[in-house]
Amino acid sequence: MKAMILAAGLGTRLMPLTLKRPKALMPVGNRPMIDRVIHYLRTHGVDALIVNAHHLYKQLVSHLDCGRAFGVDVQVVVEPRILGTGGGIKNTEEFWDTDPFIVVNSDILTDIDLGAALRAHQERAGLATLILHDRPAFNQVRINDDLEILDIAPGPEPGRLAFTGIHIMEPEILAHIPQGRPSSIIDCYRKLIREGYPIRAWISTGHYWRDVGTIQSYLRANQEVLKGREWLCGGGSRVHASAVIRDWAVMGDNATLEAEAEAARSVLWEGVTVRQGIRVADSIVTSYQVVDKDLVGGIL
Repeated sequence: MKAMILAAGLGTRLMPLTLKRPKALMPVGNRPMIDRVIHYLRTHGVDALIVNAHHLYKQLVSHLDCGRAFGVDVQVVVEPRILGTGGGIKNTEEFWDTDPFIVVNSDILTDIDLGAALRAHQERAGLATLILHDRPAFNQVRINDDLEILDIAPGPEPGRLAFTGIHIMEPEILAHIPQGRPSSIIDCYRKLIREGYPIRAWISTGHYWRDVGTIQSYLRANQEVLKGREWLCGGGSRVHASAVIRDWAVMGDNATLEAEAEAARSVLWEGVTVRQGIRVADSIVTSYQVVDKDLVGGIL
């Protein structure tokens, strides 16, 4: 089965983190988000992937390395200008065959039962199936009792459900996406719904789902991946016996907490050094930074 990971965005809501690396390579629990997405797709039978890239694309191309480290074929298509979610999918048209395929955002971490959603999609005629769930802050999609999508509002409204960022599509939908220009796949869905084409829903419950689109959600994702543990340290990291980890912390490879330093509810990327007696709390410290002043609720 084939799938696409949408990874061409600028990651504006995650700035300034995304000034240094693309959003898809943000480490969550010391593992790039896209690695986690690829693992998720592989566990559901995906054996060929295509990824679109734009912002800092060379980092992504180098990291993915045609999928050698993942045991699955991975192609990267670079967009010289961002084509949007619709245009990005259309730009991969030659990659697909006659079978349905999956599209997922690169900043979605989840354990949704993709196999069950795929079976439901195959049992019902429809150009696409959107996986939905109940998240009041994102509930924009209105459906009927037959799980047909009736419309997608511009913002959350009562009585609706939220799109998880995971779609299952039939190749026929590509004919309805404009060629050679930026477009939104949600706008495409809205147009198809108005014209009477079947766009379906599959509702997931009882699952884990995290949209890692903001600084706060990035911190929360790192906390969640610990699953109740106090800390996670990468290879070569060092924590002095008098240093303190409070509540939780994630430390990348070769990160150091010197004597009497403190890390609380924070993420330290690789090579970070927190100097003696310095406190880092509710913060993110990017690669190879030396923290020599207290940092609370900040990004370095």
